[in-house]
Amino acid sequence: MFMESVEIALHALFANKLRSILTMLGIIIGVGAVIAMIAVGMGVSQKVTSSIASLGSNMLIVRPGAATTGGVRGSAGSRKTLKYEDAQAIKKKIKDAQYVSPVVSSSFQIVNGNQNWNTQVQGVTPEYLQIRDLSVSNGSFITENDLATRNRVAVIGTTVSENLFGEENPVGHVIRVKNQPYRVIGVLESKGQSSTGQDQDDTVIVPLTTAMDRLLGITYVNMINVQVVSQEKMDEVQSNIETLLRQRHHLVGDKENDFQVQNLTSLMATLNETTTMLTLFLGSIAAISLIVGGIGIMNIMMVSVTERTREIGIRKALGATFKNIMTQFLIESVVIGVIGGLIGVAFGIGVALAISKFGGFQTVITIGPILMSFSFSVGIGLFFGIYPARKAALLDPIEALRYE
Repeated sequence: MFMESVEIALHALFANKLRSILTMLGIIIGVGAVIAMIAVGMGVSQKVTSSIASLGSNMLIVRPGAATTGGVRGSAGSRKTLKYEDAQAIKKKIKDAQYVSPVVSSSFQIVNGNQNWNTQVQGVTPEYLQIRDLSVSNGSFITENDLATRNRVAVIGTTVSENLFGEENPVGHVIRVKNQPYRVIGVLESKGQSSTGQDQDDTVIVPLTTAMDRLLGITYVNMINVQVVSQEKMDEVQSNIETLLRQRHHLVGDKENDFQVQNLTSLMATLNETTTMLTLFLGSIAAISLIVGGIGIMNIMMVSVTERTREIGIRKALGATFKNIMTQFLIESVVIGVIGGLIGVAFGIGVALAISKFGGFQTVITIGPILMSFSFSVGIGLFFGIYPARKAALLDPIEALRYE
């Protein structure tokens, strides 16, 4: 009986191809939209996560606070309150601070022979390699001896290497920064672009003391990167750093901090929560078209009941029960949902791939949203088919046979 009902349902659909396609259209668009929107939302979430993770794991960033001039508050980091000694104090006194690296940076024109390139020059300590999860593909990284003697040595990113040296090995060559010679001692492994589109390989790294004294002539640092031993210790270390710096900067009572400590783990959790809510919101909006598709199924099944009234009467006269008629029309409604759902899944995957390829958005296609949206399309077919099926099953057989 079940297979016969499925066969009858398919025959009814193929007998009215255009009407069937138009009926399924709402389901197809709804399923496709849900899959595509969730794929975009998950892609955004993954990109944000990978971007923050590329900065380093279990990482805290200490920045100067905002300067206030004439009652006008400037941007964060505009003060010059962080010192190299602050970083050394954090490393010495905060036991769960595994790696600490102060950083200074500025843009410079880098010259090699008749080639030149404008890039960001960063002054760091050797621990910066571990904090930022960097690796050297060729040569070596800066050392404590380079830091102590303010050596003019540089480690360059792959973008700088390609633009200044082409295919040539840059290690051992001399580049000029601010008209000063710097010997290239290493080339970093490529890290690609960040989520903001910034090229992470477009950089030159020199010893912190060299950058502060020889290039910039400053006595302060732009930020202090701190890697904590474990994620569980993040909040404790953050609190300890704030306490230590307040003591070092002589901030007593309710006096405002002249620095900021950013917890990247908390930031990642907040951003993930935001993108998850956004994904659910987009998916919910897209799911509305599934409801519209369900109304379309109910409408076409009502028309089908009206058109097949005499057929229903004959079936009842031959002994078909309420359950038989109900089952037949419910199966027809579910078949519409199943076929529409399958086409919608293919449509949604295609749209997600097209968005990724041509729209410049990263998309993530997983089995969960596909199964969810397909199951929802089947459920829509079943739910909106109940009323027409019940109406067909309740028809009086004699009145049905008289129907013209």
